[in-house]
Amino acid sequence: MSRKLHLNLFIHGRGHHESAWRHASATPLALTDIEYFRQLARTAEAGLFDSIFLADTLTLGDEIEHSARGGLEPITTLAALAGATSRIGLIATASTTYTEPFNLARQFASLDHISGGRIGWNIVTSWIAGAGRNYGQDQQMGHAERYARAEEFLEVATGLWDSWADDAILDDRRSGRFADPARIRSINHMGAHYRVEGPLNLPRSPQGRPVFVQAGSSETGRQFAARHAEAVFTAHLEKFTAAEFYADLKSQAAALGRPSDQILILPGLSAVIGSTEEEARRLWRELNELADPRVGLARLSSRFGGHDFSHLELDRPLSVDDFPDPGQVQAARSRAQVITSLVARERPTLRALLHSLAGARGHFTMAGTPEQVADLIEDWFRSGAADGFNVMPPILPALLDVFVAEVIPILQRRGLFRYEYEGHMLRSHYGLARPGSRFFDHAG
Repeated sequence: MSRKLHLNLFIHGRGHHESAWRHASATPLALTDIEYFRQLARTAEAGLFDSIFLADTLTLGDEIEHSARGGLEPITTLAALAGATSRIGLIATASTTYTEPFNLARQFASLDHISGGRIGWNIVTSWIAGAGRNYGQDQQMGHAERYARAEEFLEVATGLWDSWADDAILDDRRSGRFADPARIRSINHMGAHYRVEGPLNLPRSPQGRPVFVQAGSSETGRQFAARHAEAVFTAHLEKFTAAEFYADLKSQAAALGRPSDQILILPGLSAVIGSTEEEARRLWRELNELADPRVGLARLSSRFGGHDFSHLELDRPLSVDDFPDPGQVQAARSRAQVITSLVARERPTLRALLHSLAGARGHFTMAGTPEQVADLIEDWFRSGAADGFNVMPPILPALLDVFVAEVIPILQRRGLFRYEYEGHMLRSHYGLARPGSRFFDHAG
């Protein structure tokens, strides 16, 4: 069977350009209106996307005056979207730093039951400055400590999902036996960060556990992904860095005995699409002209753990000396490295850098026709830089509508993308195996 492209829709505000909320073609609906999310999910499902994804942040941010924030919490939102769709996968971010394994395992197992096996968990370690103060922690955890905690968190959560055998529920009304206790067991975890007895208080879900998604690209993040991730959302500004990342992560996974098709790599792609190149470029200019430098500076600061860039002149060329060492950043280390590499390579002005990051926060951006967007997708896919893409429309819903109506048919005609769903679960869309249980002798 020939290799097929995977597409995930990343839903973010009114679009991934930071000024999208001001644009006339963005949705008029509030970011707390569930109908907005239902419409996007249905459009993506009509376009046969593998999945949709909701990110999360645990602080409001100082730029609320000029930036659209305050959207719905992802896990509860997915529960609503599960009832509004029937086939598309549903992925939500949840933090291993600021939640408990039992609560999270219970929530995601419930979602997987509710959706009929369509759930994925984007595993994050919550780097954003200030999050700890919302959880009674005055000091943010360091990079290494967050990942050490995440490893144990994942061990506990996976154990809880495995604590019921697939055949534990008997539901035998005649005999009066609802479940077989021999097919349910405690996990009795005693670790550095968690003490959890278990078992989970609901049966094993249709997929066994949610699909594991990860988005960290630092060295520690790559090692974590190679061990655990089944899909990786990653940010690259050029194809050659995406190809290097792809080869490295697949190699690390293979060294751990994992088949290469069981870890999918999906770079972000934020495309302004027009009927002509000039129309696309005009729309890109409109968005950049609506962007507020104060919002861009606040976002840049957050990538570097709160570093103050306000003293830099907007129209002076930058150098790497204007930035902290990415290797010492305790926040978004991989994204900080992407930014400093761009600065070293291109020496942009601060204004140009902020415009570049305004488009999709360090993901690949382009402006072009549907054919040009399809060309780029095919090139990266066939040349070993991607298994598919994390599609990040700059304006929602307008540019999602264009992508579904005009880009997907081109990909289908080229034999790259499906004409219909072949299964009902996220694992079937992604071509992933159902995991076995560590405690019982079959996966079901």
